[in-house]
Amino acid sequence: MKSTSRKVVVVGTGFVGTSIAYSMINQGLINELVLIDVNRDKAEGEALDLLDGMSWGQENIKVWAGEYSECKDADIVVITAGVNQKPGQTRLELIDVNAEIMASVTKQVMASGFDGVLVIASNPVDVLTYQAWRVSGLPANRVVGTGTTLDTTRLRKEVAAKLAIDPRNIHGYIIGEHGDSEVAVWSHTTIGGQPIVELIKQKDRLTVADLAVLSERVKNAAYEIIDRKQATFYGIGMSVARIVRAILNDEQAILPVSSYLDGEYGINDLFTGVPAVVDQNGVREIIELTLTPEEKRQFDTSCHQLRAVISTIGQSKVS
Repeated sequence: MKSTSRKVVVVGTGFVGTSIAYSMINQGLINELVLIDVNRDKAEGEALDLLDGMSWGQENIKVWAGEYSECKDADIVVITAGVNQKPGQTRLELIDVNAEIMASVTKQVMASGFDGVLVIASNPVDVLTYQAWRVSGLPANRVVGTGTTLDTTRLRKEVAAKLAIDPRNIHGYIIGEHGDSEVAVWSHTTIGGQPIVELIKQKDRLTVADLAVLSERVKNAAYEIIDRKQATFYGIGMSVARIVRAILNDEQAILPVSSYLDGEYGINDLFTGVPAVVDQNGVREIIELTLTPEEKRQFDTSCHQLRAVISTIGQSKVS
């Protein structure tokens, strides 16, 4: 295993970027944290605010507002820069401006000599992960999007609430787009090791109709939060911290991140959320689930929609 300095750079100090920084510090994941933002004063203010709490337990962490040149020796660069999703707006509708921002940020990161793992947390995340990979020139495995990590935690939360069971004992995945075309893989969802489809047959606490309702609740979770507080950031902050932990600790954890598909699931040249083994180099391998015909149809539709959006990004934006 390669040694790491446990240095992470977060680009973008909006709600998402600062929530990621806060989560990583509180979990004791990092030794050094660099915050970069077009608004230097904002980045400096966030660094100072985070430093104020260090003496309560994580006083050994160095935090400062920096420049892109400081990405050179970072283990991970997390990119959150971009325009936020507004009430009533889909993630895919953010593509025009955010594709340009992602290209610009990625070029500046790579110009530093960065040779670590890029973690993308900007929306639409699957499309922008593809954009970052194209611009960076890094191997596909070292560009990782947050994918459906947040959607998957939402799925477990909803099932847990329905059945009054600890969500840590519920295992299952959302795959595909982090957005409206995402797919709940019920055929591989288990409760304490028991397939949820078997639970439906044996108990009266859950029905097939309930699964459809739960899927919709997961899919619409962000819209509900945005309608109430204008943005979502705590959940994704903790989700990114989980990905960072898996990389820095070489955990070889299986997480539903946005990964490059090269024939898996019958899909080529596309990043989307699928279970993957995450280690110190990013995505080690993709776990290819055997989907039901309906799940496969939905997944193919999701991938088709993402590919259509990618095709609208002009070559000038990825060159």
